[in-house]
Amino acid sequence: MLNPRFDEQPDISELQAALTTRLVSDPQLVAPYARDTSRAVATGAPIAVVLAESTADVSTALAWATRAGVPVSVRGAGTGLAGGAMGYDGGLVVSLERMTAILDIDVDNRLATVQPGVITATLDATAREHGLFFPPDPASARISTVGGNIATNAGGLRCVAHGVTTDSVAALEVVLADGRVMRTGARTRKNVVGYDLTRLFVGSEGTLGIITQAIVRLKPVAPGSPRSFRASFSSLEDAGLAVTAIVNGPTQPEVLELMDSLSVEIIESFHPSGLEVPAGAMLVGQTVGLDAETKAEDITTLCRTLGADDTEISETDALLEARRLSNPALNARGLKISCDVGVPVAALARMFHGVAEVSAAHSKRVSTVAHAGDGNLHCTVESPDTPTGISEADAVIDDITRLALSLGGTISGEHGIGSVKRHELGWQLDEVALDVQRSIKAALDPGGILTPDRAI
Repeated sequence: MLNPRFDEQPDISELQAALTTRLVSDPQLVAPYARDTSRAVATGAPIAVVLAESTADVSTALAWATRAGVPVSVRGAGTGLAGGAMGYDGGLVVSLERMTAILDIDVDNRLATVQPGVITATLDATAREHGLFFPPDPASARISTVGGNIATNAGGLRCVAHGVTTDSVAALEVVLADGRVMRTGARTRKNVVGYDLTRLFVGSEGTLGIITQAIVRLKPVAPGSPRSFRASFSSLEDAGLAVTAIVNGPTQPEVLELMDSLSVEIIESFHPSGLEVPAGAMLVGQTVGLDAETKAEDITTLCRTLGADDTEISETDALLEARRLSNPALNARGLKISCDVGVPVAALARMFHGVAEVSAAHSKRVSTVAHAGDGNLHCTVESPDTPTGISEADAVIDDITRLALSLGGTISGEHGIGSVKRHELGWQLDEVALDVQRSIKAALDPGGILTPDRAI
């Protein structure tokens, strides 16, 4: 069981002897590893950080933590938004930031073998040197890690065409709570041997084991030059209807994103690029292939027939760059109370209408950006960064989340549950589903040391 008295710190000398300089216990050096970029509030100080450089380091750390009954938080780049990587008071942090090797690019089988600390954009750039690319493309791709993306089953801009992270994961190496090392999956396209443990660990948020290596699937880069496009609407609901029409139409984009007027306003104030703030919302996207220009023209024509006031096609990525700036821009404005609900694509227009009603009911402005092509919305509440302001903003987020569920949606599309959304679990999962998931957790981590009291 977990150490019940964190004021009596466990003896870390054994762990220090095994890991030497890879174990850091100086409180000032430990502090930066104790939090992520979420709005979760730190509840204490970890006793040490393991700067793991190998699977063996992680195994040693977890075996010790299990014997000592010490809670463990897992950290990649610390870019998580759900409070999943926050350190525990008296706990141990296992950092994977040094495990950055791209071990193999298997061009013939379109696979890459990587350690968890590889930055997502770095893997993508390396694959492109071989005419391939890594499909997952979260907005944080330049700072988030492959391991973190797998742990939360991250989505991103290219989801509408290529799916979420789990669709690109072939196999994993995982260290279990007691230090044992397990391998899941295979390098083959087909594999129906035993339970699908790979997908069990994808999205498990560090509660079942720590991923120390992954074999991920790559895809060939489309020929020709991509085209970016924009369509501005005076109505957010019309933009939602346009998304549904595009997704169900014959011409499919690789990227289809939405920014409402408040989001565009905030992004432009953060990094002016000449974007004109729409009255309602702006769709931005990208088409690829030899017919990318024709596809972009077809999509923008469809948008005009559905009420777009203005459209644009570009040979640059500037429009997508504006979308990627949404999180830094919102953070710079001091806006940090957000959610990442998902709804069926056909419900987008109703969702946008409902968000506007929630915003009006609470007298709080809400900024919405979305991976519109797959129905994943990120709503951020404009509210003072004070206890009262945060409480009021949380009430808005709760109402938006309940709205998404009422439309057949989910409380999280890609960020995960962590500690921030744990109170919402019972809104979506019934007691039987929760009991089964807790049973799986107990079977793999009977001591409850791995990211306790988060996710499930």
